[in-house]
Amino acid sequence: MNDELTIGAVAQRSGASVPTLRFYEQRGLIRAERTAGGQRRYPREVLRRLAFIQAAQRVGLTLEAIGAALATLPVERAPTKADWTRISQDWRPMLDRRIHELQVLREQLDACIGCGCLSLQRCKMVNAGDRAAERGAGAHFLLEKLEKLEKLENER
Repeated sequence: MNDELTIGAVAQRSGASVPTLRFYEQRGLIRAERTAGGQRRYPREVLRRLAFIQAAQRVGLTLEAIGAALATLPVERAPTKADWTRISQDWRPMLDRRIHELQVLREQLDACIGCGCLSLQRCKMVNAGDRAAERGAGAHFLLEKLEKLEKLENER
């Protein structure tokens, strides 16, 4: 069996588009050899790397974090279950923090939508007089709540 795949075959098998595969190759996340005619040929192991990238992206990891993790692996083989376990353990604290932040965000959304005004610019409960505008861009109220909760958890 031929262990090299064309870019079209990799796209079909992985569900990633051809431009995405080129982008990943440019970023060093995957590699391809070139034929004498300049066509890309991917080792079959690229499918496992692509599954690794897609799984990591699904949980919200950046391509930078994914690339750093893949850089710890030999390029000549696909990530193994042991590799995934080691790397995912490194990501666990960050994922736990994100889960916590999403839970707080969910609670904030429920509280805000509950008043019925749906406008932080006019909201008398959370943002009276649009005082948030003075702070500049960003979700200041959410970040304050997260910081308070984190401080309380650290004091426990």
